[in-house]
Amino acid sequence: MLGFAQPYATVLLMPEIRTINFADKLALISEHWMPKVVTEMNDYQFKLVKVQGEFVWHSHADTDETFIVIEGRLRIELRDGHIDLGPGEMAVVPKGVEHKPCAPEEVQMLLIEPRGVRNTGDQGGERSAPNDVWI
Repeated sequence: MLGFAQPYATVLLMPEIRTINFADKLALISEHWMPKVVTEMNDYQFKLVKVQGEFVWHSHADTDETFIVIEGRLRIELRDGHIDLGPGEMAVVPKGVEHKPCAPEEVQMLLIEPRGVRNTGDQGGERSAPNDVWI
């Protein structure tokens, strides 16, 4: 009789799937313009942030940027106009387009962008937030 190796069982580990509550995570954020990562999908990060006042003019040469407003009203200034967003609305600013988010009152929102993208894009400066800060 020929000896054949016994097949071995393959154990598939199920990845952890967790629920993320935006209100609970936003309650952990006290500063403005400092995005916090809540999860990743492929190479994209989902970041919650509170904003108030005016940000800096900037662009992202290599990526689009998605803004989803959870609470408040956000205005995104563009060199040739603006976009106004309210709760439950979103907009995608295409790569290379200069923009400046503004919020007279506090806005809570979700950003979707590739891992490693600096919030101030090509502008840099004191408003640059550290990357990969998770809550």
